[in-house]
Order: sequence, then C-alpha cells, then structure tokens
Amino acid sequence: MTNGFLVTLLDEAFDKKSWHGPNLRGAIRGVTAEQAAWRPRPGSHNIWEFTLHAAYWKYVVWRRITRVERGSFALTGSNFFERPVEVSELAWKKDVEILVAAHRDLRETVRKLGPGASEKILHMIRGAASHDVYHAGQIRLIRRLMKGGKR
Repeated sequence: MTNGFLVTLLDEAFDKKSWHGPNLRGAIRGVTAEQAAWRPRPGSHNIWEFTLHAAYWKYVVWRRITRVERGSFALTGSNFFERPVEVSELAWKKDVEILVAAHRDLRETVRKLGPGASEKILHMIRGAASHDVYHAGQIRLIRRLMKGGKR
C-alpha cells in the first residue's frame, strides 16, 4: 500500500470527491452554529461534538505516527468535547478549523511516511479514513432529523 493510496483514502473520506456520497467536510458544509449545536434528544451528541471528535482522532493517529507526546491537541480533554461552549458562528468556525488542521497534519505526515511503515500504523490510517465516513453518515442523519426526516 503506497503513501499516495493512503493519502487518497484519507482525502476521499474527508474532502475530495468520493463514490459513496458526502464525506466528512461535505457533511458539515453549510451547517450553521445553531444547527451544529442542535441535539436530536437530550444527552445525545450533536454535529459540533462529532466534528471535534473526528479532529481528535485524526490527531491521535498523527501523534502515534510522529510519536509526539500527549497533550498537544488544540483543546483540553480527549475523545468527545462538550459543545457548544457558546453558540456563535465564530466559535463554530474555529472548531471546524481544528478539524481541518488535524486533517492537514495527518495527511502531510502520511504523505511523508517512509517505506516499511508497520501494519499497526497502516491500520490506524485506514481506520482514520473509515472514522470520517462513519461520522459523516451520523452528521447527515442528524441534519435530516433537524428537518423532520425530510430530504
């Protein structure tokens, strides 16, 4: 498996044309802060939280490849980050930028991987792409629920 293939896989799951429909970036495109904060029911995750969750796990894969110490993620905590702290377009855009930056960092690191990367590393990279597609589907479902199930 070449680096080019892995980068393509990551990109199709995140922001490049893919055969399966909306990728993660496409799933959040056009979402307002108010929509990102909406919960299908109390206690469930919202689009905003899924966005940061995806960013965090891109960071984790990047960190494991680069062997950077824990604690360098843009936010304090791990996995899921309760959002919104404040419902504003600026806050939403800042958190979307965390996702974009995490993708950019992971993509660049994968592009530079030398030959002989371990199967564990390759597995995590493939998993990161699958993770994006999985949460893109959840986000699309939440968007549909917001509209009362109508297309």
